[in-house]
Amino acid sequence: MQEGKPYNVVIIGGGPAGLTAAIYTGRALLSTLLLEKAVPGGQLNETDFIENFPGFEEKTSAPELMQQMRKQAERLGTEILLDEVTGIEPTSHNYRIKGTREEFETRSVIIATGSRPREISADGVGRLKGKGVSYCATCDGYFFQGKKILEVGAGDSGLTEALFLTKFVESVGIIVRHQRSDPHALRASPILKKRVQEHPKITFLWNKVVDKVVGEKRLTGVLLKDLTTGEVEEVKVDGLFINIGHLPETDFLQGTLNLDEHGYIITDDRLRTNLPGVFAAGDARIVTSRYAQAIIAAGDGAIAAIEAEKYLS
Repeated sequence: MQEGKPYNVVIIGGGPAGLTAAIYTGRALLSTLLLEKAVPGGQLNETDFIENFPGFEEKTSAPELMQQMRKQAERLGTEILLDEVTGIEPTSHNYRIKGTREEFETRSVIIATGSRPREISADGVGRLKGKGVSYCATCDGYFFQGKKILEVGAGDSGLTEALFLTKFVESVGIIVRHQRSDPHALRASPILKKRVQEHPKITFLWNKVVDKVVGEKRLTGVLLKDLTTGEVEEVKVDGLFINIGHLPETDFLQGTLNLDEHGYIITDDRLRTNLPGVFAAGDARIVTSRYAQAIIAAGDGAIAAIEAEKYLS
């Protein structure tokens, strides 16, 4: 830990945006601290493989890619600590970063906190989370080998997760809240829709939502409500996987930075926030959040780092 003087840059968040920013600030010889509350790598730690990140002829392990980015950042001088940031406080010339364990002084800040899974509020979901209800297929898919599961989520990430789960489970039923005739029922890329629709283990439950999950110690079934008739039926399954989007990890910034109505950080086209020397990158930022792509978040990280260097010079 740097003693006696502030860091040039503190980066909050260790996903693709934060790690890329750290690589760039390190190459610029700026003293850099990266703070991450969990395992560096962000949401990609919960992804099996990645095949659309440039530079790889074949699909590559997403966690391994993040590990390589972390090693690269550390090799270039970035210090990485595990701590959850609870606030940013302007001082006379710098910023004080408040963590749950300690505080840090810095001349500039790059916020790359990303987002977290959006949860559903059906009865019993919270009680059975981790007991058959999961928001992470990569984390939990292995434990459902030979089981029957349901998936909530008809976008790119939901269908990708369903395909991944077919490696383990007996069957995947994808719950879709729209009717089959709705051309926008599946909000995913054409190639993903084709793969899912042709997969022998995958079926669709159209025009339905989760009304309740049942089970005492573990999930044993899901009550599905038909949105046209209101009829509720129980489907006996062993697991319920939920992938319906994300929420920005910006609660600690309320009252400090300008956020939009959804909690995403507002920046200009140079990724500057309303505070001088404070930048935002990745999925916690407006615009970038629309895409949820590692390569776009990484690009944000590079821009934020370059802008921070300009600010400090």
